[in-house]
Amino acid sequence: MNLETPCQENLVHLINEIKSHLKLVNTALIDPQEFHLDDYEEILALYHMIRRKNDRLTMMEIEGVLEELGRLRRPR
Repeated sequence: MNLETPCQENLVHLINEIKSHLKLVNTALIDPQEFHLDDYEEILALYHMIRRKNDRLTMMEIEGVLEELGRLRRPR
């Protein structure tokens, strides 16, 4: 899977990976269908940042990621 290529399948994969790395209790709050390809680069950047941190995010970083996802989210 080439994550550098924006497509819906990759977007869903990125969102699901971000959710699993954040170890959220209620992952249903973040629905991959509520994100758009227009924001793919920003979501990919979040994904890479989380991967670089090797799942060692501080609470402030987790809150920052969640805020950014909230900003990018576009409810159906």
